[in-house]
Amino acid sequence: MDFTIRQTTDIDRDWVLSIIRGWGADFIVSRGRKLYAAELPGFIAESAGGKKAGLATYEIINDQCELVTLDAFEQFRGIGTALTEQVRLAAIDTDCTRLWLITTNDNLDAIRFYQRRGFTIATVHVNALEYSRKLKPSIARIGQHGIPLRDEIVFEMAL
Repeated sequence: MDFTIRQTTDIDRDWVLSIIRGWGADFIVSRGRKLYAAELPGFIAESAGGKKAGLATYEIINDQCELVTLDAFEQFRGIGTALTEQVRLAAIDTDCTRLWLITTNDNLDAIRFYQRRGFTIATVHVNALEYSRKLKPSIARIGQHGIPLRDEIVFEMAL
């Protein structure tokens, strides 16, 4: 592993916001809620030279932890896995009983990634993105691999 993981700080907020804005707005939509990920706790993966290699943000409500965003700027280096593990440990440290996240039906890489790391599909919310587009009109209609972007898939892991 040629990177380290650290917590986000207030100094990182503008950088985190720039990543989120790359998705079309200052917020993301999760289960019909706007989440301002730049204001949430998170972790950053950095190379030895200080170059940012990845980001994870999360939100804890009661005994549930949602992995809100996960970005690894280079695939297949363990960055996403390390960031996900850091969020899992943070959730355990705060006595969460469940770690969960949402991805979309077109995100085949994420669907594979999370299942290989012990997450299970908990729920599929068919056509959920129709409502999400009312909150965030910039959400595309066609997603990765030319797949119509329609459904939210909830993955979860018991802690």
